[in-house]
Amino acid sequence: MSRSIRPDAVLVQAVIAGALSFAHLHDIAAAAGQDGWKAWAYPISVDLLLVAAWRRLRILRSAGGPTRSAWTWFAVALAASLGANVATAGLLDLTNVPAWLRILVAGWPALAFLGGTLLVHTPADRENTEPGPLPVVEPVSVPADSALEPELDAVEAPEPVPALPAPPPADVPPALVDHARKLADAYRTATGHAIDADTLRDRLGLPGPMADQLAAHFV
Repeated sequence: MSRSIRPDAVLVQAVIAGALSFAHLHDIAAAAGQDGWKAWAYPISVDLLLVAAWRRLRILRSAGGPTRSAWTWFAVALAASLGANVATAGLLDLTNVPAWLRILVAGWPALAFLGGTLLVHTPADRENTEPGPLPVVEPVSVPADSALEPELDAVEAPEPVPALPAPPPADVPPALVDHARKLADAYRTATGHAIDADTLRDRLGLPGPMADQLAAHFV
């Protein structure tokens, strides 16, 4: 399936602006005595430092790191590019370049190398310095027939002795105990099971501890 190519106005504008800036930087470098391949390397160095500083600035801002160094080198590269564009607008005689401009052009490689090195060695992102999550330790289940338990196959276990009903709580009124006994008997008749504390608490509207005491008495 063919895909139609549509020109992007922003991309076209970026290509035109980059080409003009590249040409201006080349003209300034050539006028300052940097002939041959060196004049073509200067605009590449300026544009690369500008892009690298902007990219590092975005990374540091998203990570919450310090951005002063990235802003500094972005401003240096932008000043070099903008200065070349303004200088070629007729404000500077390219046939008679002043000495200070020759010094700036000759010293640019060392300055660009320093900026690129400092951008690479900027403090790491916050995500890389923060400790990771602690590992989740799953509980170890021990089987019921573990080898640690003694083998009692030859010894017969005694029959369980039925527990005696607990005495009624002393701090509960007798009328409430009688009413709870009726509810417990009706629940046992209907379900065949002893009433539990949650059911007794819901039917009597009692607090948890008192309902637990009454339920333990009627189990």
